[in-house]
Amino acid sequence: MLRYLTAGESHGPALTAIIEGLPAGLALTEDYVNQQLARRQGGYGRGGRMRIEQDRVRFLAGVRGGFTLGSPVALYIENRDWASWQEVMDPGVAARLDQRVVTKPRPGHADLAGALKYGHRDIRNVLERASARETAARVAAGSVARRLLEELGIEIIGHVLRIGSAVVPEGDLIRGMSPAPPDEAGEGPDKAVEKGGCTSGHGSGQPGGFPGVDLRRLRQILDASPVYCLHRETAELMMREIDRAREAGDSLGGVFEVLVYGLPPGLGSYVHWDRRLDGRLAGALMSIQAIKGVEIGLGFTGAALPGSQVHDEIFYSRERGFYRRTNRAGGLEGGVTNGEPLIVRAAMKPIPTLYKPLRSVDLISKEPFTASVERSDVCAVPAACVVGEAVVAWELAVACLEKFGGDTIQEMKANYQRYLEYLQGVIW
Repeated sequence: MLRYLTAGESHGPALTAIIEGLPAGLALTEDYVNQQLARRQGGYGRGGRMRIEQDRVRFLAGVRGGFTLGSPVALYIENRDWASWQEVMDPGVAARLDQRVVTKPRPGHADLAGALKYGHRDIRNVLERASARETAARVAAGSVARRLLEELGIEIIGHVLRIGSAVVPEGDLIRGMSPAPPDEAGEGPDKAVEKGGCTSGHGSGQPGGFPGVDLRRLRQILDASPVYCLHRETAELMMREIDRAREAGDSLGGVFEVLVYGLPPGLGSYVHWDRRLDGRLAGALMSIQAIKGVEIGLGFTGAALPGSQVHDEIFYSRERGFYRRTNRAGGLEGGVTNGEPLIVRAAMKPIPTLYKPLRSVDLISKEPFTASVERSDVCAVPAACVVGEAVVAWELAVACLEKFGGDTIQEMKANYQRYLEYLQGVIW
């Protein structure tokens, strides 16, 4: 069973994660994880802490010579701001508990609910753990899962569809694709995109990702975008929205999409509610701080359409086997992958920490006040997209290990290959 736990406070000495259940022999380096951590810290609209923290993971256990051992993997991410907080956050009895006390709960945070639940009179004991800083550890753990999926030929890519009122036009993603540096052969990524074509964007009649497109090229485009958006004109509008919100002391939310390619049919299960993969994915995405909605495939759009425009008809040919001409289900039917690309979307609310504070009531005195301001971002949707990729990767890795098992990566890949051979026999 693949599982992990994280620990650590926002201004504590470090964030940690322990992963149990990884097969032995998986190639894994700190640099690989650090690439994803750097992506999480990027994105237009981030706050001052991103200039302080430059997250780097250290493997403390479970990896030797660049390969997993089969034992628990321990990950460690230092908080570089710790020196400024050591007196206040020290775990020992010498901690200055009378310093930097927070008694004014901020609307939209876990502050008040958490203080009431755990009996804290200093809300710092809540916000330090409830903070989205914790997602750095989840991105690290999800990166390990992503590395496992790559061994099976499964690829994940995420992109931002909306920030505030700036939204990618439906069906116009390819035409508005942002340029990226040409490859070694001198052919730009836009050319590669034209070879595949996008069936649509979000919420239309046929979400299908980017069939036939070189995902490496798409990643180049996303890496060059300050908001991780593939649509050039919309990305510029998104940055203007963020600038306006910053000037007003406000914040913005948005929507991101995660696409997964190379998934075989049969991951997940319909036989019990808690084994349905769509439920597990939705739960993982909803667990990300500030995420308030998740949809798969057509999602909420399908509720307004007749069934004939929602379900994906099944076809067969000797050349292709079973196939669909649409992917409105987003790659999942009955809680089980159906072999089509997985398409999931998440909606993020505006960050509730504002430089234009909202009204609140003091926890101790009960007097009205304006909520205290911790260092904050104006918009973290691009960063949330990276976290979304990580939690999706984790749930898919869990499903793959449930299906294919194995104490070593070689054994798991052999089991996977036998399953693919079985599918070939059934299909053809």
